Amino acid sequence: MAVALSCEHGGNFVPDAFRPLFYGDPKVLESHRGWDPGALELFHEMSRADVDYSLFAETTRLLIDINRSLNKRTLFSEYTHPLSSDDKKRIITLYYTPFRTNFRSRLAELIHEKSFVLHVSVHSFTPVFKGKVRNADIGLLYDPGFGIEKELADRWRKCISEKMPRLRIRMNYPYLGKNDGHVFALRNYFGSSLYAGIELEVNQKYAFRKDFNRTFSDAFKNFLNDLKSNG
Repeated sequence: MAVALSCEHGGNFVPDAFRPLFYGDPKVLESHRGWDPGALELFHEMSRADVDYSLFAETTRLLIDINRSLNKRTLFSEYTHPLSSDDKKRIITLYYTPFRTNFRSRLAELIHEKSFVLHVSVHSFTPVFKGKVRNADIGLLYDPGFGIEKELADRWRKCISEKMPRLRIRMNYPYLGKNDGHVFALRNYFGSSLYAGIELEVNQKYAFRKDFNRTFSDAFKNFLNDLKSNG
């Protein structure tokens, strides 16, 4: 089994040509709407495990959301939605297509080499959303009807709990694992006999905590070792 990591919302970078779009609301880029705080740092720490391929993006999702399909209205935010079709095509060509195409192509190579790939997409979520406290530390998102994703998520949860017993881990929270996204698209492309995808969601109250990242990544290493040892 090959292992691949991605981080679609790793930064809040805005290319110079599109900076004027955010002059009226610069603080939004620093909020959870502009990126997933802490996700990229955790992604890098997890990449130290026995991972075959990893890829991250640092362009703000308010320019274009790499974790949405091209036919979704939420692909572009209210800041970029009014742009001309030519501008949107340019953004797609420069920032969306290379990430999606490069990642899928490398996964196809890994599947050819090792027959199966586990993909973990690393995200973080805001502790409070629309005034409601989210009561979880970790979310593991998967499609329960897709291949071995449920089994893999359960095994990973066990490894996290053994290493970090005080964490509250919830499955398919704060979002459903069947929702549209990068993982969803790859499921449809490769099928369950070749691919499994799990989206990791980490509460942003742990963002940028090196101790948390190291311990969590150790649990991830244990999970991968368990897969290698026991299949």
